Amino acid sequence: MPKQYRQACPVAKSVELLGERWTLLVVRDLLSGPRRFGDLQESLHGIAPNVLSARLQTLEKHGVVTRRFYSEHPPRAEYVLTERGRELGVVVGALAVWGSRHLHRQRALVHVECHTPLEVGYFCPHCHGRVRGSAVKLDRANPRRSPRPPDAPRG
Repeated sequence: MPKQYRQACPVAKSVELLGERWTLLVVRDLLSGPRRFGDLQESLHGIAPNVLSARLQTLEKHGVVTRRFYSEHPPRAEYVLTERGRELGVVVGALAVWGSRHLHRQRALVHVECHTPLEVGYFCPHCHGRVRGSAVKLDRANPRRSPRPPDAPRG
């Protein structure tokens, strides 16, 4: 059963869903495209089948993963990230950048074109620019604030 923090905080809520062992690694492997159960089990060395099944079910229940059947008899499925799940690519990428900088320097997330290690930062769609970490805070969402600048075209 996932850890429940009972905090009104988006970080705590995200960790409640994604913080169990293996969950982000399942997402990491699905970022490269659809995978079958056996493929995931093979790439996630040491994961028990019941644990993988439970993680996939939880991710499916929360709209992060969808299951697509490619055979009816016998029923066989592949797993694919939904749009919500693909958004986690930024999270997994941020962990990769941090981990390569501080824990596992043998590998790094790099720009394909120039092979330069990447950095992660904040971007404000309203101001059209990068934002320093010191200028960021966790606050209540303001539904009246448009996520796009007033002069941006709609649609």
